[in-house]
Amino acid sequence: MASMPADRSPDSTLALLRAGYRFIGERCERYGSDVFRTRILLAPTICLRGRPAAELFYDTDRFQRATAMPLRVQRTLTGRGGVQGLDGREHSDRKAMFMSIMTPAAIRRLGQLFDDEWQSRITAWEGAGPVSLYDELGRSLTRVVCAWAGVPLPASQVERRAVELHAMIEAPAVIGRRHWRGRLARYRAERWLADLVERTRVGFAPAPDGSALAVIAEHRDRRGDLLPRRIAAVELLNVLRPVVAVDQYIAFAALALHDHPAWRERVRADDEATEHFVQEVRRYYPFFPIAAARVRRAFDWQGHHFPKGWRVLLDLYGTNHHPTLWPQPELFRPERFADRQVDPFELVPQGGGEHWAGHRCAGEWITIDLMKRAVTNLTTTMRYDVPVQNLALDLHRMPALPPLRLTLTNVRRTA
Repeated sequence: MASMPADRSPDSTLALLRAGYRFIGERCERYGSDVFRTRILLAPTICLRGRPAAELFYDTDRFQRATAMPLRVQRTLTGRGGVQGLDGREHSDRKAMFMSIMTPAAIRRLGQLFDDEWQSRITAWEGAGPVSLYDELGRSLTRVVCAWAGVPLPASQVERRAVELHAMIEAPAVIGRRHWRGRLARYRAERWLADLVERTRVGFAPAPDGSALAVIAEHRDRRGDLLPRRIAAVELLNVLRPVVAVDQYIAFAALALHDHPAWRERVRADDEATEHFVQEVRRYYPFFPIAAARVRRAFDWQGHHFPKGWRVLLDLYGTNHHPTLWPQPELFRPERFADRQVDPFELVPQGGGEHWAGHRCAGEWITIDLMKRAVTNLTTTMRYDVPVQNLALDLHRMPALPPLRLTLTNVRRTA
């Protein structure tokens, strides 16, 4: 039995917060291994990266999601009792609920709402001075996803709800005021949506047929019971929040167009090139850093022992930058997707494995569609300037964003 490399620190929590997206990858390089053990939040933890590791990680016979995610993540990002922390039949039932919302027609409808919103915002951006693309997209996606999901959102509340959703997204990996702001935002948002679910159920706030609100409010579990109102609110947030988080990817796509201007012409004239460009943005830029599971039963893998109950972290960013999977991983090269059929354990920015039964993000198709539409809008329906600004990515910060949120100036509509 091979000895699993061990991080020398008695606890690596602070090192993880300092190193950010590179924490696991740097140690894998240091130890010459794609698996090592450490302690995170004082608990024994095994860290993994790479394709074989991703395939192992999504083996539900060996791993479970219950109790895997730290409470600070549940209390900010994912919510307690949501689909991400379920296993077995309960997970399959809840995941089927989400997948029923993600029909091709529904995805097209969301995309059209997004296009319409983008066109209306160009008018506001023209002559308005500097535009923070990330902040604008957060508000726009909040309006769009609420309209699509059947969630009433008065214009006066758009800013508040966008701020709350962003606070949840940015809170798990920070300490201090930003973390507590995220916890308060989740409390307020769950209370808002729990009340809405209750009013929908009693007929005071009817939801459009097939909308996320209607599907979640009416969903019954295997025992025939409605979801508790708080759990229904958590799952409704698991529709709204990830769509708003696509603003990060769209900001990165705009940054990539700025850093690689030759691709502006390619994506403008070629739908296939747009697909390759979007997939490379998802591979190259940082999004969700890691996924967590817990060992269901003790087993051995590649000569290493995985004790029952240990937490296991899969490095999503590190797998997307693994040199064996992706030659020259630190170069932005969309053409790498031209002749490549990527399997579900290689490109894992939103999780790996299978969508329907596994823990891969149910909204991945929405993400890709919205990104492609955004790239088309950035290159064909508007022109703009990118003034001199600090656009360096800080991979120590999770989530990582351009420091000034990518400011645009002189926005104008194309003829």
